[in-house]
Amino acid sequence: MPPLPDAQPRPEPTLAMNFERTPTLARTVSLSLLLAATWLVWSGLYKPLLLALGAFSCAITIMLIRRMRFFDEETYPLHFSWRLVRFWLWLGKEIWSSSIEVARVVLHPNLPISPRTITIESPSRHNFDQVMLGNSITLTPGTLTLDVYDGKLKVHTLTDEGAKALLSGEMASKVTTLRRSS
Repeated sequence: MPPLPDAQPRPEPTLAMNFERTPTLARTVSLSLLLAATWLVWSGLYKPLLLALGAFSCAITIMLIRRMRFFDEETYPLHFSWRLVRFWLWLGKEIWSSSIEVARVVLHPNLPISPRTITIESPSRHNFDQVMLGNSITLTPGTLTLDVYDGKLKVHTLTDEGAKALLSGEMASKVTTLRRSS
């Protein structure tokens, strides 16, 4: 079957290409530690057999992730840094304050809500930034990302304050600078 007119021929795999796709030791170790810590915290059981089974499941997960080439730059663009920790702390604060605001609005006798759908332009064209922004918006109570398409996010907000906060662009700028921290 002849190739499509605008299709580029695929280069033959070389040793250099395979080397570039090999995950770094730091990424593998960091994900292994994260999986092990998560398993320990969520299981709460520290018997030798269960610890061995947890270690085995973490090892199988790492093996599968390496085989899927998860550590490629395109699928693993977020690297652990202090900027990431600061973002998590900031997002946690936003989630907390939004939770208080939504509870206040919902428990108010007059129910002062003003639901609306707004469109936000993502400052980045990178897919990861758009997905991260949409997920961060959805995690924040009172807001829900409905659609992400062509750099635009359609968001439902419960209040005018929520819409104004999103339109200010603070969350979008924090998400965009997050990936650039590596």
